[in-house]
Amino acid sequence: MRLSGRGVALSLIASVLFALMPGYVKTLAPLDGVQVFAQRVLWSVPAVLALLLLTRQWPAFIGVLGRLRSEPLLLAALPLAAVLIGVQWGLFLWAPLQGRMLEVSLGYFLLPLAMVLAGRVFYNERLRPLQLLAVICAVLGVFHELWLTRAFSWLTLVTALGYPPYFMLRRWMRLDALSGFILEMAVLAPLAIWMIVNWSPPGAFTLAPQLWWLLPGLGLLGTLAFAAMMASSRLLPLGLFGILSYVEPVLLFAVAVIFLGEAFNPAQLWTYLPIWLAVLLIGWDSAKLLRKQARQGL
Repeated sequence: MRLSGRGVALSLIASVLFALMPGYVKTLAPLDGVQVFAQRVLWSVPAVLALLLLTRQWPAFIGVLGRLRSEPLLLAALPLAAVLIGVQWGLFLWAPLQGRMLEVSLGYFLLPLAMVLAGRVFYNERLRPLQLLAVICAVLGVFHELWLTRAFSWLTLVTALGYPPYFMLRRWMRLDALSGFILEMAVLAPLAIWMIVNWSPPGAFTLAPQLWWLLPGLGLLGTLAFAAMMASSRLLPLGLFGILSYVEPVLLFAVAVIFLGEAFNPAQLWTYLPIWLAVLLIGWDSAKLLRKQARQGL
């Protein structure tokens, strides 16, 4: 699979949009993490339906519904995909409200390494020299964190190890980004409704009337970010898609420390500096390859 400039651009857009979400979630008080997750699921449904209309992808969605009727394995895989992404969504929205966004950010730093490993083992993808150097830099940062903390929190491990099976499953399912997304939300919607009915703080919308417009905004922001990420994952080799994912934890780190006020141990600079270098290296490598493809008329 050759490098796709559109895939790279979509990956960067997704990283920026996801990095905005922890700060956005902080504006949704008095809702807790459970409620924010449930509301995001429900408000994502009209947001993705609107995107289907605007992008004229209804025929693709109808085709996917036809596949569900004729492919029992695809129908069986859909709830598993929904559970895998639901867990990640829940942690991503719960962590900033608990002051634990740095732990999730570290999980996202580890995630690209897991993606590169999955690409190499399951898809026989090979890394170019600069990509390999980027991975080595990232591994150095990860080993420093292990030496510094002697352990990873469960939040870090679930974030790092939970996404690769999801992306591999979605690639096997061969669903376009929006169709797969709306089906997953449909699976999670009954759980979201149950959470809202049983866990919603009384009078939340009376105490905070801004929720009436902030929650639709959350659904739209999350839908755009997720659709961009899934489209990118299908356009790029899994290993490169994983390495580009380093952009998101760099941004999440900045948001957690600068805007959310989470404490940062200066000794962790030796964790983050090699990883930031990895981001620069992969950006340089991608730019070089895109220019080469442009010259060759690919």
